[in-house]
Amino acid sequence: MNLQMRIDLATRLGEYILSDLPGWQEVKQEASLINPWFTPEFINIAAENIARHFLNRQKLLDWTSSYKIETLHPKKIGIVMAGNIPLVGFHDLLCVFISGHKAIIKPSSKDEVLIKHLVHKLGEWDIEVNEQVIFAEMLKGCDAYIATGSNNSARYFEYYFRKYPSIIRRNRTSVAVLDGNETEEELERLADDVHLYFGMGCRNVTKIFVPKDYDFIPLLSVFKKYDYFKDHHKYKNNYDYYLALHILNGKFYMANESIILMESPYIFSPISQLNYEFYTDKKVVAENLGSLSGLQCAVGHDYIPFGQAQLPSLTDYADGIDTINFLINL
Repeated sequence: MNLQMRIDLATRLGEYILSDLPGWQEVKQEASLINPWFTPEFINIAAENIARHFLNRQKLLDWTSSYKIETLHPKKIGIVMAGNIPLVGFHDLLCVFISGHKAIIKPSSKDEVLIKHLVHKLGEWDIEVNEQVIFAEMLKGCDAYIATGSNNSARYFEYYFRKYPSIIRRNRTSVAVLDGNETEEELERLADDVHLYFGMGCRNVTKIFVPKDYDFIPLLSVFKKYDYFKDHHKYKNNYDYYLALHILNGKFYMANESIILMESPYIFSPISQLNYEFYTDKKVVAENLGSLSGLQCAVGHDYIPFGQAQLPSLTDYADGIDTINFLINL
């Protein structure tokens, strides 16, 4: 299977994801039943973004043209996938598949239905895929590894894979820098950056930097588009817990029915909470962002446009590590 054949298969998979075929619809429903955090709405958003931004033929051709992919010698690549949002490990699989290596995948128990189904479809269309992409409970005998998990699990990955080339990913999150001149439309897009996937993705905004004396009313108002989160029992449990915690501790907070705003120096926030921090000099904020540990991306007028945080391109590699370059230089 040459590069062109792999691009053809990837393109066909994108068309399949965007289809209304019964089998695909049933699998998405099954995934939402197994993992309540994977609502049908969020599964559709994640899958369609992959189809439109990763599995578009021209985008795949432009992406692969920057690398000498056909010159490599295929190796076995172990992939440990996370399960925080639907199909979060797909980009790693795509990189290994497109580069011509053999992928040995350990999916997260929280997100194995969707990824296994899509790989199965590829295998139906070309039997060679069944040899190039396989699933395993234990990753042994691989030549290199790509593993994504928490800061704690990353320490174990580093130990177990210490003798092999590897990419180990830890907890990451994103922030937004507001200047107070945002339009209502931009704030609505920021609401998506914050709330999509219940805020559990590394590209979700979990903290905002705002100018001194910032008026939070317009922000909380547009955030009401996600008030329906109160009907999601897992999210509501988190919301109630942290709200009660802040009340008992006498902490100042702001809230609507979907989210709690808390002043905090930390960029990571728990589910249902958005941290904020005041600033007096926007240039100082920009300088400090470069030294923040665990920052995936920043949103704002001088950064990624509002509403685009969850729309990474093929070259927006997690942690800034070029996965294709890693694979073709093994």
